[in-house]
Amino acid sequence: MKNWRINILLFLFFVVSSLIVFRLYYLQIKKGEYYQALALGQHILFEEVKGERGGIFFKKEKSSLAQTKTKNLIYVFPSKIQDKEEIIDFLADVLGEDKDDLTTSFQKEEILKREVSDEILEKLKNENIEGVYQDQIFARFYPQNNLTSHLTGFVNEEGEGQYGIEGYYNEVLKGKEGLKETERSPFGFLALFLDSKDKEEFKKGADIFLTIDHNIQYFSDKLLKEAKEEWDIDSGQIIVGDPLSGKILALATFPNFDPNQYYLEENFDNFVNSALQKLFEPGSVFKPIVMAAALNEDLITPETKHEDRGYVDLGGPPIYNFNKRVWREQTMTDVLEESINTGAVFVEQKLGKELFLRYLERFGFFEKTDIDLQGEVFSSNETLKDGYARDIAVASFGQGIAITPIQLVRAFSAIANGGKLMKPYLVEKMVQSDGKEVELSPQTQREVISQKAAAKLTSMLVSVVEKGSGRRAKIEGYFIAGKTGTAQVPQKGGYSEEETIQSFMGYFPAFNPKVIIFVKLDNPKYVETAEYSATILFNKLAKRIIDLWQIPPNY
Repeated sequence: MKNWRINILLFLFFVVSSLIVFRLYYLQIKKGEYYQALALGQHILFEEVKGERGGIFFKKEKSSLAQTKTKNLIYVFPSKIQDKEEIIDFLADVLGEDKDDLTTSFQKEEILKREVSDEILEKLKNENIEGVYQDQIFARFYPQNNLTSHLTGFVNEEGEGQYGIEGYYNEVLKGKEGLKETERSPFGFLALFLDSKDKEEFKKGADIFLTIDHNIQYFSDKLLKEAKEEWDIDSGQIIVGDPLSGKILALATFPNFDPNQYYLEENFDNFVNSALQKLFEPGSVFKPIVMAAALNEDLITPETKHEDRGYVDLGGPPIYNFNKRVWREQTMTDVLEESINTGAVFVEQKLGKELFLRYLERFGFFEKTDIDLQGEVFSSNETLKDGYARDIAVASFGQGIAITPIQLVRAFSAIANGGKLMKPYLVEKMVQSDGKEVELSPQTQREVISQKAAAKLTSMLVSVVEKGSGRRAKIEGYFIAGKTGTAQVPQKGGYSEEETIQSFMGYFPAFNPKVIIFVKLDNPKYVETAEYSATILFNKLAKRIIDLWQIPPNY
């Protein structure tokens, strides 16, 4: 009887043992690969990773505007830490942070994310603290800080370019995406790279080289800061270009921002690049455009005379000259020299509304320039097109028409280069990750006036600098063609009696131009006209460029 019970127990033990062995065989041998893959799938995952973003560089040099660096990050999960007091003391010492602040964060069970140096990262790795994890990511860095912020834009937290070159060329700059094998950290809060060496497998984005001259950009930015100190400008822009090709050599905007810390900027207006994202009424700097149209149509010559009475009456309020001055008989060259409003109206009336508007369209004032920066705006100026005779007349001297500075630079470049409207551009070449270079060439958009008309107008604009309102732009030994502009600022119900936009556009050497400069100052104080503000800045910048480029005198 006793042996029978023992035999039964032995039999049951054998059966159970057999079942366990069979189950283990089934799980580990028969289905082993399946469950191993299932477990690995829960522990190992594939993450989409971007290759290194390409750099942005100044013209013909390796001086960087934007580059990608590796950033060390640590993540601290208080809920995974056993001895919190000890770890808080350690982290406070290593990170150089306040112990009380860390204690508060630990009590809230907040996940701490910190950027750290290589030394700190190595120290934390050596300690191997449970609940403290490390990672390395690509991060964008802008060595020029505020100097080129409106040119570069910035890269947001998602790795996408915003504004400027970063936004416009985002697809070119960003690296090729791929799948990276990563290991899930405890509770799946983040994924850690299994092998940092395979980062090189993801193709780097193209490097971009700009047309921007570092020295000219720096000096332009410096001049705008001086204008803030001397005349307390609200804002300002300086654009320097090559009128023959459309290359932009400098594009400075004040105020600006630090793209390294864009998230700290409180005034979102500072992100706006006023050179291409803000419309303005140009004032008298616009007068050469109506002159160009009439010269091209042979409706006037530089010697054509106009009898000025001091005002023009076309219905509504009379149109006056500046300070209501009466000039009497004046030539068209005189009209530009002394910036006579009624003379510009005289020329517009010779053209007529239809022809005048057609030339505005040909000069590109109803369209984008297509400059390679993100966010360019334009106005089709429908109100002007539908306007009465007086509305068209005041547009001849830059009121009632909304344009951008870059549109005006493009239009004046056509006068400087003999009549061709060139596309303005900022990228000279792109170098791909395999070393292949892509050169960008100048693009002629259309011909707007003849070489003959352009030459006549250039001579008239030289006279403005030699004898007229642009005298303070004059540089001995060089013929400079230019025009001042002092525009009233539109407001509800009319124009401001106090605020002005003061500007100067000029190119030189006038009959073989190498550079065009536009200086625009928004609401300068303590100075009445552009003759005493923007023209002076032009003169300083032109002298600097002559010295930098060793441009020989032309007389």
